[in-house]
Amino acid sequence: MKATIAVLPGDGIGPEVVEQAVGILKAVADRFHHQWEFQYAPVGAAAIDLTGNPLPAPTLATAKASDAVLFGAIGDPRFADPSHKVRPEQAILGLRRELSLYANLRPVTTYAAVYDASPLRQELIEGVDIMVVRELTGGIYFGAKTRTATHATDECSYSSPEIERIAHLGARLALSRRGKLTSVDKANVLETSRLWRQVVDEVLARHYPQVKLEHMYVDAAAMHLLRRPADFDVVITENMFGDILTDEASMLPGSLGLCPSAALGDGALGLYEPIHGSAPDIAGRGIANPYGTILSAAMLLRHSLKLETEAAAIESAVNSALNAGVRTADLKPRGTPATSAEAGKAVLNAL
Repeated sequence: MKATIAVLPGDGIGPEVVEQAVGILKAVADRFHHQWEFQYAPVGAAAIDLTGNPLPAPTLATAKASDAVLFGAIGDPRFADPSHKVRPEQAILGLRRELSLYANLRPVTTYAAVYDASPLRQELIEGVDIMVVRELTGGIYFGAKTRTATHATDECSYSSPEIERIAHLGARLALSRRGKLTSVDKANVLETSRLWRQVVDEVLARHYPQVKLEHMYVDAAAMHLLRRPADFDVVITENMFGDILTDEASMLPGSLGLCPSAALGDGALGLYEPIHGSAPDIAGRGIANPYGTILSAAMLLRHSLKLETEAAAIESAVNSALNAGVRTADLKPRGTPATSAEAGKAVLNAL
């Protein structure tokens, strides 16, 4: 199979973890006889330094012309002040908008070899396998905003079509998994949540009657993610709720460094990245955890290139590396922490 993969390493530890993921993708291409071209482009603070723009036109063009985008991380302490008119984070928002990526898939899987890295007791996290689908382009983050010296507003707005496409995606995923869908809202308070619940009910009743649907308020979901996380299968929710809940859920495996993600739209093109940030405090030291980025590469193969066998091979190799005791510092190793390169090599050897 021939494919073009846009590689946007970004800032901080982004280039370090992306380097390991690209190495794994090249190994998979060799093993399974594929031909993949990697097109690199700057993004985030690195692009601001080069061009003054966090998402330069050539970078966007590279992403649009590709079959999939592998993304590292963005963020730089120089731009920490939210009042900056130009900020690295504008790049990821621009990519989602320009590539029409409206659904964020965040799988949360626990690994037996590193149960002890989680802040939760082992009996709570055994067998956790959750797929969270977060609506990515609507809600309070994108609504109208006002600000005076003493008053501010942020509008939360959703339309039926925006909710329908998330409901369809979540239900299809549930059918391919354990058949259970949990829709998270705040319908006892918010009109947008009441519309969300109504539309989800209609879509599931009309198209997916075999899927077991459960509605849950967001505060209850936050509690049950810690109390009984193994009960969840697929979770769908709006933008802000999904942002918060997935960061909470990322602690179930023990580290942000184990969590991949995919941003998808209606076509095959998607953007794949670890959910962690740029971690400038450890950048350049070669100690960042690359597993989340490598697992994001597996999602890239599964969702954009439709290569399930290759994706599963990467996921199995990551599990093997963890079983072999190859832990970076964030995974609370019993001995000397593995470097980013050592973790990547362990996955490569397992392949």
